Amino acid sequence: MSTNHLLRTHAPISDGNWSTIDSEATERLSAALGARKLVDFAGPHGWDYSATNLGRVTTVQQAPVKGVRARQRQVLPLVEARVGFSLSRDELLDDDRGAADADLGSLDDAAYQMASLENIAVFHGWSEVGIQGIAEVTPHPHIDPVPDIEDYRRRVAKAVKLLHTSGIDGPYALALGPSDFTAIMETSEHGGFPLFDHVRKILGGPIVWTPGVRGGVVLSLRGGDFLFESGEDLAVGYDHHDGQDVFLYLEQSFSFRVATPEAAVVLASTGDS
Repeated sequence: MSTNHLLRTHAPISDGNWSTIDSEATERLSAALGARKLVDFAGPHGWDYSATNLGRVTTVQQAPVKGVRARQRQVLPLVEARVGFSLSRDELLDDDRGAADADLGSLDDAAYQMASLENIAVFHGWSEVGIQGIAEVTPHPHIDPVPDIEDYRRRVAKAVKLLHTSGIDGPYALALGPSDFTAIMETSEHGGFPLFDHVRKILGGPIVWTPGVRGGVVLSLRGGDFLFESGEDLAVGYDHHDGQDVFLYLEQSFSFRVATPEAAVVLASTGDS
């Protein structure tokens, strides 16, 4: 698949710099891309891949020739997402000299922004591009928050029971925003048993740090319920440069759709109505 549109050969960046940049981006993105750890991922299909086939049609009311019946295929266009950042040319030179502490903080920030965008689109939707999120479409009632974090396991158990009685098999997983994830990680129940381990045992699957998620979402990992399609997977491209900085960007194209709304239950955050 061609990556010429990224214009990387035009950047005043050495092969060694590109290796450092790509490695750092992969490390930061891998940690924060919680949603794609939990849904079906298809692709990448390439930068020129434009739309997801929905397998449905709409009837065309009129055709220019009498007696002709027509139907139009339905598709979900992929969205192109880009986050810009800049790196100091002096820091890039230091990286070439072998510095182990080159400042790539703006790349880390861009990776977090992109991961949060993807997670939000998957779980809470992005109406402007036609993406409905898992938490938006589930028909199950949201499970109310609790004041005591130790009661979190009861909320998860209630969600798992609801999925199971709805005919949705496990194993199950829990996507959590950073604050709830940290709270569960740091809490021990009476008797010293870690809450994190107890919740994971109830699920039969992972608890995933997912920046951008509000509250939590318990969902099935059986497959076929949540469909993420990648055109161009995440990549770093070149924009322009001046005497001090090189201006780059993280970019991807993707679509997301929910095939089985019943396969998830939302654990409402404190701020939800």
